[in-house]
Amino acid sequence: MADEDLMKKRQEWYEKAKKEGKLKANPTEDHRAGLEALQHPVRRGILRRLGEGRMRFDQIKEEFQLDDMHATFDLRMLEDTLYIEKEEKDGTYEYYLTPRGEAFLENVESKHL
Repeated sequence: MADEDLMKKRQEWYEKAKKEGKLKANPTEDHRAGLEALQHPVRRGILRRLGEGRMRFDQIKEEFQLDDMHATFDLRMLEDTLYIEKEEKDGTYEYYLTPRGEAFLENVESKHL
């Protein structure tokens, strides 16, 4: 994707998240929540894996050896901090990166691999 298209996609996503009230009103709180979500290596691993493509809930559980409770907790934390989103497809949820999640992989995680 061209840089200009990528910037447009990110801006559209940001405006949508803002309109839906998903962004925290206080940027400091938003950053704190994001840092807390990314402290756990499993959640960072989920982001790296979703960088390769969408995954279903059961696939994430299996790949990261998580029970329902832990998988739900980790995925919800990544959703709440806007690094991932989910979409219902054929009665199950598929998870994928948001532009914020993509930016994390590009700007932070790729420098530590």
